[in-house]
Amino acid sequence: MKLLKTCSYVWHLGSHRNFFGRRKYDLGKCNLVEPGKVSPERPVPKHINKPSYYFVRNSPSSGDGPPEIKTDSQIQSMRDSCKLAANILKKTCGFAKEGISTDEIDEFVHNEVIQANAYPSPLRYLGFPKSVCTSVNNVACHGIPDDRKLMDGDIVNIDITLFYNGFHGDCSRTVLVGDVDERGRYLVESTEACLAESILCCGPGQPLYVIGKSIARFAKWKKLTVMPAFLGHGIGSYFHGPPDIFHFDNDFPGVMRPGMTFTIEPILTLGVMDAEILEDDWTAVSVDNARSAQFEHTILITEDGCEVLTVPD
Repeated sequence: MKLLKTCSYVWHLGSHRNFFGRRKYDLGKCNLVEPGKVSPERPVPKHINKPSYYFVRNSPSSGDGPPEIKTDSQIQSMRDSCKLAANILKKTCGFAKEGISTDEIDEFVHNEVIQANAYPSPLRYLGFPKSVCTSVNNVACHGIPDDRKLMDGDIVNIDITLFYNGFHGDCSRTVLVGDVDERGRYLVESTEACLAESILCCGPGQPLYVIGKSIARFAKWKKLTVMPAFLGHGIGSYFHGPPDIFHFDNDFPGVMRPGMTFTIEPILTLGVMDAEILEDDWTAVSVDNARSAQFEHTILITEDGCEVLTVPD
């Protein structure tokens, strides 16, 4: 997930708090989340193949230039990394229960990734301290796992990316914890359906902007709000690169071509679109304390359509 700082659109997060305007927001009920205690970085064995940013902190794994068109060999490597990420995400979603801390989720993911001879991509990426992002309730994205235990009624997004055989695979899901209220369930179900709807737009020759238009149209129909400051992105041997995938209505240039791989990962909220970044420089929270949900897949554009690479077994 990229933070939007490109083109003519720059969201100044937290710059205003005129939340409600003319629209009334039914936020439902949830437990507000504040940062907790973060445990030390988990070790990575020497034999694990690591991206360059592991060795040079704050050195990103980013592609430059036009979107990469992958060869058949690279596409197979992407299939392998994405399948592994999806299977670990599926196991992790089953592990995330009431009473489990997000730090325990991080430990679970870290161990699963290492046992698969892969590297947990978030670790050390631009200084991120953990192996997975866990975003609970009013945390929109990039939540840092800590000692807070999941509570009855929480929703938590688990965002897993791993580096396997030289390629990154990226996916996320939002999980219901215990008895979630009606508004929370509506938000999560609608966001998953929104991602599925946007994938239907993908295929060779399609403008990239159709993804954002689809997401915006679906969110409006469901009376939910897109958080536009966070983008999907190209992915491959680099973690983030072209093309940028905007999740709001736009007319930015770019066309889908066979061999392109990118993520689609909309964040929808029950409240307003604004978020702010906390002092840890990562955790993005809603300014009105509204919950948000996110789902993510990595997509391959093929000659006759598209392939969702992050479907678990």
